[in-house]
Amino acid sequence: MSVILGINAFHAGAAAAIVVDGQPIAAIAEERLNRVKYYAKFPKLSILRCLEIAGLTLADVDAVAVGRDSSANLSKKWAYALKNPSRLLNLARIRKKSKTFDNLKNLIASELEVDVAKLKFKTYNVEHHLAHTASAYFASGWEKCAAITIDGSGDFVSCMMSECEGSEIRPLHRIFVPHSLGTLYTAVCQFIGYTKYGDEGKVMGLAPLGEDTYADFFENMIHANKNGFELNPDYFLPFGSNQGMEIAENGEMIVHRLYSDLFIERFGQPRQPYTEITKRDMDIAFGLQKIFEKYYLFLLNSLYKKVPTERLALAGGCALNSVANGKIFTETPFRETFIQPAAGDDGLALGAALYVSNCLLKEGKRWVMKNAYLGDEYCDSVIKNELDRYKVPYRKLEREQILEETTEELIKGSVVGWFQGRMEWGPRALGNRSILAHPGIPNMKDILNARIKHREWFRPFAPSVLAEKQSEIFEQSHPSPFMLHVYKIRPEWRNRLCAVNHVDNTGRLQSVSREENPLYYDLIKTFERKTGIPVLLNTSFNENEPIVCRPSEAIECFLRTKMDVLVIGSFFCRKDD
Repeated sequence: MSVILGINAFHAGAAAAIVVDGQPIAAIAEERLNRVKYYAKFPKLSILRCLEIAGLTLADVDAVAVGRDSSANLSKKWAYALKNPSRLLNLARIRKKSKTFDNLKNLIASELEVDVAKLKFKTYNVEHHLAHTASAYFASGWEKCAAITIDGSGDFVSCMMSECEGSEIRPLHRIFVPHSLGTLYTAVCQFIGYTKYGDEGKVMGLAPLGEDTYADFFENMIHANKNGFELNPDYFLPFGSNQGMEIAENGEMIVHRLYSDLFIERFGQPRQPYTEITKRDMDIAFGLQKIFEKYYLFLLNSLYKKVPTERLALAGGCALNSVANGKIFTETPFRETFIQPAAGDDGLALGAALYVSNCLLKEGKRWVMKNAYLGDEYCDSVIKNELDRYKVPYRKLEREQILEETTEELIKGSVVGWFQGRMEWGPRALGNRSILAHPGIPNMKDILNARIKHREWFRPFAPSVLAEKQSEIFEQSHPSPFMLHVYKIRPEWRNRLCAVNHVDNTGRLQSVSREENPLYYDLIKTFERKTGIPVLLNTSFNENEPIVCRPSEAIECFLRTKMDVLVIGSFFCRKDD
């Protein structure tokens, strides 16, 4: 038996994954356990929990795979440094941070308080974008495909194109920093007041409210060239002029300013966070999303010329741009995509482990990702103890009773907390740590925001749809099991799905099959039987915090908010009771 521990550490999305004989057993982001969003230090708790789920100890680990390799692309790093000697000090500081893994056994022994002599594992440093690619390709079940990874940067690369076949990933082309679609997106987000790491998804939701007012500005921001594209340096602070990103004492990411004074000259002062959103800000968001999509799709079409196949694996933070992903099937020759749910940097933990298993150890045991449920699970006895501890009244119900009674609550407009099975891997709630509601109640979006979510008014909520009914409701039939595509909703369904229909008549859907999640599928099916609507509104089970992981967090969220019902394991809890 081979045991591989994959980790992403000292980088946003710290996480751990365990792969045994080529098969992932568990994968958890540290933020779910320590409750610090995008936690960026060492994933101590997730390592321990993944080992516990797998029934293993650190002494059983044969290999530790890290989704970072400070020795990768050294010639490019030195060439850039020598061309920019004034930034050598900051570049040296950045490089020093990346050398944290020089003695991984001592680090793990210290962090996890174990005897280093008991650790037998071999360390593998996997280049950032190779780990990203592996996280998608080696989960796809395909024997051959094209692959692309796009993000801010990792190991001095912002985009990598590859050909994948069998147990091999063959990189064909890299785009190096400072040229980066991720940097472009983050810089503009900062200017319009979204300065926290991970805020990019909010701006994606804001974009449809704007107009194409600033096309000239954005067209000058980036240009195509023989390498793919290059950013106009006039629009950005020089790479290496500050330390880019830093990790705060509590583990949060701090992103330093990226945009130049050219933004201020053109648009005036940047919007301050949490202040009113103006038409200017909406139009800037529109221009950003438009130029991002143009070059995102341009890169995909360039990849197709290098690897002419209809199958495409995607990863990296930019692959979370579900609006752009929804246009792949109309704007490129690709006809199938695979994007695993943790496409951002938390996914490096799983990707690095899969890379070592497949590419280095040649274990030959391919895995197909049929669902996203790689996290924690709690039995009814544990849940009952927590409900009793919090003095929450409950009724224990059989499976069919849960489906019927939950559906009746949804029909009458109740907001339902739904805590079932194993926790999802990745940033989306996919029917196991979800808040559910009727998708056709006109003011349901406002109800959710006022009573629980407290999100920006413009951000849409997602529809979970029965997989076999997707093409009847949406204008695209390609499945989206991990909520990573946005498609147009057909005109005849827009009013019936008004609570999940965004301003541009789209939805970021989750297509749900019985094979993937039998209980959640049957809940939507029961709702369809009673309403004629094969869709539920699905949003993450949280209130301005990481998605709940433990039963206690779900119960506390239920008690402190105006959630009507909590269905947790076999237990049905109603506020009125």
